[in-house]
Amino acid sequence: MNDTVVTLVGNAATGVDYRETPTGGVARFRFAVTPRRWDRRNSAWTDGSTSFYTVCAWRNLGANLTASVNVGDPLVVHGRLRVRDETLDGQRRTFVDIDAVSIGHDLTWGTSAFKRVARANTALTERPVDMSAAASAANAAAVGSGSGSGSGADSGPGAVGKPVHTQPWLSEQDESAAAVGAVGVPTGPL
Repeated sequence: MNDTVVTLVGNAATGVDYRETPTGGVARFRFAVTPRRWDRRNSAWTDGSTSFYTVCAWRNLGANLTASVNVGDPLVVHGRLRVRDETLDGQRRTFVDIDAVSIGHDLTWGTSAFKRVARANTALTERPVDMSAAASAANAAAVGSGSGSGSGADSGPGAVGKPVHTQPWLSEQDESAAAVGAVGVPTGPL
């Protein structure tokens, strides 16, 4: 993929407009980025010219954005840059859009309290279960308890099928260590 990925630091210039579409919800707002530079001549900070971007956030990010962001909030926006030219009223204009991947409050200017949102439709976030791995794990558990015949090549106390990840942010090694270690503390990258 040859996308241009950018990270912008600025403020929400408008309120968030959320709409449902056939492919999922989308939230849009205008984002203002004003660079500040040190002016040696006047020994003071000065503002540069403000650039405005239209930020689009899809599905869960859009819904969470609508509930979390107000006009003027300092934000950090990370996403794909899209530049488009259009002719309006006989004048050619250039618009710069950001297809957001991640958005958060800029904690340089204040504090924020994170609250995880429980989703009603968990089928969107669950990993598909490999039926052969689940059957192999069930067979190993049955053999370990003494209720299986034990004649198969995959049977026996040491036979374990391909691990089924229950915590998608952990790798296979981290997940096996998490079962032994502290409960509910992710050890892998988030």
